[in-house]
Amino acid sequence: MKRSDIKRRPLSDTALASLEPEDKEYRELDGNGLYFRVKKDGNKSWQLRYKKPCGKWSWLGIGGYPEIGGQLARKKAQDFMVDIGKGENPVITKQQRKRKELEENTATFEALAKEWLTTKQGKWVDATMTRNRGALEKHIFPTFGKRLFASIRPIEWLEHLKRIQQQQQIFEQVNRMRSMCRDIYDYGKVTGRIDYNPLEGLHKYLEQGKKENMAHVSEQELPILLRAIDNYPTPDMKIGLKLLAMLFCRPSELRQAQWGEFDLVQAIWTIPQERMKKRREHIIPLPTQAIELLAELKPLSGHSDYLFPSRSNNHKPKSDTVFIMALRRLGYEGRQTPHGFRHIASTILNNKGFDERHVESALAHVKDGVAGVYNKAQYIEDRKTLMQWYANYLEELADDSVIQFKKA
Repeated sequence: MKRSDIKRRPLSDTALASLEPEDKEYRELDGNGLYFRVKKDGNKSWQLRYKKPCGKWSWLGIGGYPEIGGQLARKKAQDFMVDIGKGENPVITKQQRKRKELEENTATFEALAKEWLTTKQGKWVDATMTRNRGALEKHIFPTFGKRLFASIRPIEWLEHLKRIQQQQQIFEQVNRMRSMCRDIYDYGKVTGRIDYNPLEGLHKYLEQGKKENMAHVSEQELPILLRAIDNYPTPDMKIGLKLLAMLFCRPSELRQAQWGEFDLVQAIWTIPQERMKKRREHIIPLPTQAIELLAELKPLSGHSDYLFPSRSNNHKPKSDTVFIMALRRLGYEGRQTPHGFRHIASTILNNKGFDERHVESALAHVKDGVAGVYNKAQYIEDRKTLMQWYANYLEELADDSVIQFKKA
């Protein structure tokens, strides 16, 4: 569009978008001292012509187009004209507005939360980072993400979190989100951006709910569960549940396991530190039963690097709900969770008199503080005996031809 074709002012959106450059830079009046500048290279921007207190005319840049459209440019120009009318220097007020806008953009709860998340890089495993970031994006950011974090009152947090609990019946998840948001505000406090934490003490007024994420059957019920697993119709999931019960690792560690982590000759599974909760490499001695199960599983995983590859993408592991769904299909929803196998193993091994240090090491539990840093012993030889005993014990429990005698 040629500038000679302009029919009306303020300039229409069509005119702004289609104005063509000429041999020389030119400006077209939009109205009230606001001009639209078109450079020879086609770049477009807004300028305000105003008179200084000394009586000389000057130009003030409003911003580039199309980043700043006509409506916003006119609003900005009007604000500057008000400043000029008060005798203020529009160049200074422009800098002040830009600084305030920048401060507000970095003072939102979402900005603070994302900055806090970066402090967790290298401390959280990928699955934890994905889960926690996803919870914030789904439940917190839509309501509070664009709000200035210092302006959100405790009552607003309480009402929002209680509403999620009541509508979705996710009590423990909401409490974990509350804990995360409290930590985010603590980060804001120690970095000098806020003086108090609006989530302090909020846990007292949220429903705690029944904690089911560690649910597990009793030792008396375990034989029936093991037989049910042995009859699971899908071969790879049957093997997965057996390994989960036998090795009592965290479900994510097995689900994301890759064949390169296993040395079947030495009978060890080395889980790299980046996949461990405490960011420490963990070695699991493999009992003979696990070696046999892995040999069965290998042909089922095809050419994937993963033990349990996704059906839709051979280069990714199965969904994080795969073991949960398998137990649900067996009729154990609410009674046995994948993580619950760790509780079963811990209880049995401690009750059978195994050294607590060896059991804790087998569970990849790390002591807090200095003791956890310096005590890196993994008791491999002792744990070989422990793991083989436990695999034999589970095998005996699952064998319905063996009479199980109850203690008097």
